[in-house]
Amino acid sequence: MSIETACTPFAARILRPIIFIAAKTEVGVNVRSLIVLFVIAVVPAFAQAQKPSAVTRADVQKITEIISGDKAKTQTYCDIAHLGDEIEQAGQKKDSKQAEALSQKVNELGKQLGAEYVALMDELQNIDPESEVGQDIASMFRTLDELCRG
Repeated sequence: MSIETACTPFAARILRPIIFIAAKTEVGVNVRSLIVLFVIAVVPAFAQAQKPSAVTRADVQKITEIISGDKAKTQTYCDIAHLGDEIEQAGQKKDSKQAEALSQKVNELGKQLGAEYVALMDELQNIDPESEVGQDIASMFRTLDELCRG
Protein backbone atom coordinates (compact mmCIF):
# COMPACT_ATOMS: atom_id res chain seq x y z
CA MET A 1 0.00 0.00 0.00
CA SER A 2 1.48 3.34 -0.99
CA ILE A 3 1.31 6.46 1.11
CA GLU A 4 -1.15 7.95 -1.40
CA THR A 5 -3.55 5.03 -0.97
CA ALA A 6 -2.97 4.76 2.77
CA CYS A 7 -3.84 8.35 3.52
CA THR A 8 -5.27 11.53 2.07
CA PRO A 9 -3.22 13.62 -0.38
CA PHE A 10 -2.76 16.32 2.26
CA ALA A 11 -1.47 13.76 4.77
CA ALA A 12 0.87 12.35 2.13
CA ARG A 13 2.33 15.82 1.57
CA ILE A 14 2.84 16.30 5.29
CA LEU A 15 4.56 12.93 5.74
CA ARG A 16 6.99 13.35 2.83
CA PRO A 17 9.71 15.29 4.73
CA ILE A 18 9.76 12.72 7.47
CA ILE A 19 10.14 9.98 4.92
CA PHE A 20 12.71 12.08 3.04
CA ILE A 21 14.78 12.40 6.19
CA ALA A 22 14.49 8.74 7.09
CA ALA A 23 16.16 7.83 3.82
CA LYS A 24 19.24 9.70 5.02
CA THR A 25 19.14 8.63 8.68
CA GLU A 26 21.24 5.82 10.10
CA VAL A 27 19.60 5.73 13.53
CA GLY A 28 16.12 5.03 14.81
CA VAL A 29 13.92 2.01 15.26
CA ASN A 30 11.45 2.83 12.51
CA VAL A 31 13.87 3.96 9.82
CA ARG A 32 13.41 0.87 7.65
CA SER A 33 9.64 1.25 7.47
CA LEU A 34 9.95 4.97 6.79
CA ILE A 35 12.41 4.32 3.99
CA VAL A 36 10.01 1.80 2.45
CA LEU A 37 7.23 4.35 2.77
CA PHE A 38 9.48 6.97 1.17
CA VAL A 39 10.27 4.76 -1.80
CA ILE A 40 6.62 3.88 -2.33
CA ALA A 41 5.58 7.52 -2.14
CA VAL A 42 8.32 9.20 -4.14
CA VAL A 43 9.57 6.79 -6.79
CA PRO A 44 6.40 7.05 -8.93
CA ALA A 45 6.77 10.83 -8.93
CA PHE A 46 10.32 10.54 -10.23
CA ALA A 47 9.16 8.25 -13.01
CA GLN A 48 7.36 11.26 -14.45
CA ALA A 49 9.24 14.19 -15.96
CA GLN A 50 10.68 16.31 -13.19
CA LYS A 51 10.50 20.06 -13.19
CA PRO A 52 13.24 22.06 -11.51
CA SER A 53 12.55 22.67 -7.85
CA ALA A 54 12.12 26.12 -6.46
CA VAL A 55 13.15 24.98 -2.97
CA THR A 56 16.13 26.82 -1.59
CA ARG A 57 18.25 26.19 1.46
CA ALA A 58 16.79 29.39 2.91
CA ASP A 59 13.24 28.01 2.50
CA VAL A 60 14.10 24.83 4.38
CA GLN A 61 16.06 26.69 7.03
CA LYS A 62 13.12 29.04 7.62
CA ILE A 63 10.68 26.14 8.09
CA THR A 64 13.00 24.15 10.35
CA GLU A 65 13.68 27.25 12.46
CA ILE A 66 9.95 27.97 12.77
CA ILE A 67 9.25 24.41 13.89
CA SER A 68 12.26 24.03 16.20
CA GLY A 69 11.70 27.48 17.74
CA ASP A 70 8.18 26.62 18.86
CA LYS A 71 7.74 23.77 21.34
CA ALA A 72 4.16 23.16 20.22
CA LYS A 73 5.16 22.94 16.53
CA THR A 74 8.10 20.69 17.39
CA GLN A 75 5.76 18.36 19.22
CA THR A 76 3.35 18.47 16.27
CA TYR A 77 6.19 17.54 13.89
CA CYS A 78 7.16 14.63 16.15
CA ASP A 79 3.52 13.52 16.40
CA ILE A 80 3.30 13.49 12.60
CA ALA A 81 6.45 11.37 12.44
CA HIS A 82 4.95 8.91 14.90
CA LEU A 83 1.66 8.79 12.99
CA GLY A 84 3.60 8.12 9.79
CA ASP A 85 4.97 4.97 11.37
CA GLU A 86 1.49 3.96 12.52
CA ILE A 87 0.12 4.51 9.00
CA GLU A 88 2.87 2.26 7.65
CA GLN A 89 1.94 -0.43 10.17
CA ALA A 90 -1.73 -0.14 9.24
CA GLY A 91 -0.73 -0.45 5.58
CA GLN A 92 1.26 -3.60 6.28
CA LYS A 93 -1.81 -5.04 8.02
CA LYS A 94 -3.95 -3.89 5.09
CA ASP A 95 -6.12 -1.95 7.54
CA SER A 96 -7.27 0.90 5.32
CA LYS A 97 -9.82 2.13 7.89
CA GLN A 98 -7.07 2.62 10.48
CA ALA A 99 -4.76 4.21 7.90
CA GLU A 100 -7.50 6.65 6.91
CA ALA A 101 -8.26 7.53 10.54
CA LEU A 102 -4.57 8.16 11.18
CA SER A 103 -4.23 10.22 8.01
CA GLN A 104 -7.07 12.45 9.21
CA LYS A 105 -5.05 13.08 12.37
CA VAL A 106 -2.03 13.92 10.20
CA ASN A 107 -4.21 16.37 8.23
CA GLU A 108 -5.23 18.14 11.40
CA LEU A 109 -1.68 18.26 12.75
CA GLY A 110 -0.21 19.34 9.42
CA LYS A 111 -2.40 22.42 9.36
CA GLN A 112 -0.83 23.44 12.67
CA LEU A 113 2.61 23.58 11.04
CA GLY A 114 1.40 26.19 8.56
CA ALA A 115 0.91 26.77 4.87
CA GLU A 116 4.62 27.37 4.24
CA TYR A 117 5.41 23.87 5.53
CA VAL A 118 2.75 22.30 3.31
CA ALA A 119 4.03 24.25 0.28
CA LEU A 120 7.59 23.13 1.00
CA MET A 121 6.46 19.51 1.19
CA ASP A 122 4.86 19.85 -2.24
CA GLU A 123 8.13 21.14 -3.66
CA LEU A 124 10.16 18.31 -2.10
CA GLN A 125 8.50 15.95 -4.59
CA ASN A 126 10.66 17.52 -7.30
CA ILE A 127 13.98 16.92 -5.56
CA ASP A 128 16.09 13.81 -5.94
CA PRO A 129 17.00 12.77 -2.38
CA GLU A 130 20.36 11.49 -3.65
CA SER A 131 21.30 14.84 -5.19
CA GLU A 132 23.47 17.34 -3.37
CA VAL A 133 20.41 19.53 -2.76
CA GLY A 134 18.41 16.53 -1.52
CA GLN A 135 21.15 15.52 0.90
CA ASP A 136 21.46 19.09 2.15
CA ILE A 137 17.72 19.29 2.79
CA ALA A 138 17.73 15.94 4.59
CA SER A 139 20.50 17.12 6.89
CA MET A 140 18.56 20.26 7.74
CA PHE A 141 15.44 18.28 8.66
CA ARG A 142 17.54 15.81 10.64
CA THR A 143 17.87 18.43 13.36
CA LEU A 144 14.10 18.27 13.85
CA ASP A 145 14.25 14.49 14.10
CA GLU A 146 16.86 14.80 16.82
CA LEU A 147 14.45 16.99 18.79
CA CYS A 148 11.88 14.18 18.58
CA ARG A 149 14.33 11.71 20.11
CA GLY A 150 15.53 14.06 22.83
